[in-house]
Amino acid sequence: MDTAPTILALNPGSTSTKMGVFSGDRLLAGQTLRHDSALLQEYAGIWNQFEFRLQSIRAWVREHAAAVSAVAGIGGLLRPVRGGTYRVNTRMLEDAKANFQGEHSSNLGCAFADALARDYGCEAFVVDPVSVDEFEPSARYSGHPIIQRRSLSHALNIHAAARRAAEECGVALASSAFVVAHLGGGISIAPVRGGRIIDVNDAASDGPFSPERTGGLPLQPFITLCRDHDERETRRMVMGQGGLVAYLGTNSAQEVERRIAEGDKQAKAVYEAMAYQIAKEIGAMATVLEGKANKIVLTGGLAGSAILTAWIRQRVSFIAPVLMYPGEDELQALAGGVLRVLRGEEPSLIYGTEHADL
Repeated sequence: MDTAPTILALNPGSTSTKMGVFSGDRLLAGQTLRHDSALLQEYAGIWNQFEFRLQSIRAWVREHAAAVSAVAGIGGLLRPVRGGTYRVNTRMLEDAKANFQGEHSSNLGCAFADALARDYGCEAFVVDPVSVDEFEPSARYSGHPIIQRRSLSHALNIHAAARRAAEECGVALASSAFVVAHLGGGISIAPVRGGRIIDVNDAASDGPFSPERTGGLPLQPFITLCRDHDERETRRMVMGQGGLVAYLGTNSAQEVERRIAEGDKQAKAVYEAMAYQIAKEIGAMATVLEGKANKIVLTGGLAGSAILTAWIRQRVSFIAPVLMYPGEDELQALAGGVLRVLRGEEPSLIYGTEHADL
């Protein structure tokens, strides 16, 4: 008889919710629920979508899980926290609903987890939220004291990739050093020392451009742009309508590669420039580790692109050997974090008790 705990994991995106039911670390059932974009647009802001989306999530869960031991939701732009697995509490829910560090669909994760855990009479958790902050002091300086660099990243996948790389390399996580590049709709590139993300670009504000985001922009022209456009329009331009979308009118890497195969020189130039910027950021983050990286790890959806990763490897392989972990598998990482707590391998953490000075 299977005595492993049944863990429900969920990851809400802008127009979909990824769901998975696990027995221990084994996936029993998974689904990406697509939410009608036209219906979502009728709701102003992500929290007005909550009940509508929760109904479809509940319908799927009832069909695939008679009992649940714990629920794990993606963690959003919460208060700065150290990496780990957190029990959902009132303060977390309040901060998520206030969009504490910005509005993002991931903020819904803890509230969905809380609602479903109440349905099943179990506990709700988040694992390695976007706001994981393990920065070293020098990483916080921006260049002006009224603006401090924030640690906002794809922390869940970065931590999972570092844990996997340490195991495959036969080194203890506590003594490991990797540069992990999460390559997706947003791009986060981090030096990870001892399992801690000690620096990272803010994928919504800095670093390489991505399929939908501008990354860092030249500051003086950007100030002029802000003068000529309203704030909402400028934010959409930077996050959602930047990167490949702005240059090529698509956020699909497959579409860009199809154009390249058909001889589209502009598509090749833009895609290669994205690889160039990714490689440059990897090089910069390698200096944080003083060049002493065990491996460079490429992960996320774009790590499955042979063209893009070949260009990146060509520029960074002199730093350290490159490991490839295509895809994100964030549901597995969520279930794994909760499983480690349930098995007593690591403690659960209390949200709101640290980083009060940030």
